[in-house]
Amino acid sequence: MNLTVSVDHNQLLDVLLNVGLIRPVFIWGAPGIGKSAIVEEFAQRLGMECVSLLGSQLAPEDIIGVPQIRDGRSEFCPPRAIARSEPYVLFLDELNACSSEVQKAFYSLIHERRIGEYRLPEGSIVVGAGNRAEDNAITRPMSSALVNRMFHVELKASPRLWLEWAARSGIHPYVYDYICSRPDHLWSKPPKTEEPFSTPRSWHMLSDAIQSYGEHISEDDLRILAAGSLCPRHATQFLAYVRQVRSQYALDKILAGTQPWPSAPEERDVLYFLAQSLRARLVKELPPERGKLTGDSRALVLRAKDRLVELADLSLEIARMAVTPEEGQELPDWFVVELFRDLPRLADKRNK
Repeated sequence: MNLTVSVDHNQLLDVLLNVGLIRPVFIWGAPGIGKSAIVEEFAQRLGMECVSLLGSQLAPEDIIGVPQIRDGRSEFCPPRAIARSEPYVLFLDELNACSSEVQKAFYSLIHERRIGEYRLPEGSIVVGAGNRAEDNAITRPMSSALVNRMFHVELKASPRLWLEWAARSGIHPYVYDYICSRPDHLWSKPPKTEEPFSTPRSWHMLSDAIQSYGEHISEDDLRILAAGSLCPRHATQFLAYVRQVRSQYALDKILAGTQPWPSAPEERDVLYFLAQSLRARLVKELPPERGKLTGDSRALVLRAKDRLVELADLSLEIARMAVTPEEGQELPDWFVVELFRDLPRLADKRNK
């Protein structure tokens, strides 16, 4: 499904509370970004029960039921999970992972809210969801007839909204503070190989695991938990962040010049993380045009240039990494030009 517009958690709730009341909605999105949780929240908002069916595990008879003979005639008896007397939200998860036969069984359920002679209670709502083909999940082509029976919307992960939820939900401080500093690490593209990848769900899982171990969790245990929950790059960066916290290095102190960059060989991963954090800070706070600099951002530019010179003295490789473009982390062109123009002068000033 190619959609030109995507929505965040709050926008999807609005769609469900408006469109979902009158038409079936299909939610597209990567694994682990909260599709099921939003549907459950939607049902709670309406004061209705949410009944979930997992499309990848269904057979046609799980939808239309099995025939029975009554008064000399066959009659299909819908399954208990669907045949209810009170209105409810029917959530068809992984709908596009169904076989074509199961998809056919959903046609009348989605379009007319009925199965054979049984009709869903008045006021019932049908919501579908599924992963995209590029997510390397189980997906099957949906027939045009089924696609055309639903309103389609694509959910994206929103770091801001996730952090608001995390603050209310007791997410471990290591996880919460890390995503505050690296919101771009909340989600990573599902890999083609069988390995963990980062999603809001996997960060929640990591938080639960850390809390289960307790406050004195060892670095080795943290390494195991991070490697089992996140993509390898994010796991490495998360470990470095925790080491930075435990060693009491702080980017704000380094930028202010009151604390040096970590220089010990065993702290190289912490140095790498702090350099990554500096780039993320500059990307977030520097405007794309130099003329839009504020007083605070001008001061940040001056301090960042000095600290990058110091970083280059420790590790030219990590200093280059800090200003090298990365997907979603490109520094403003004017800053990069100024930095390379001013580096010799700053280096001479430092050596005097």
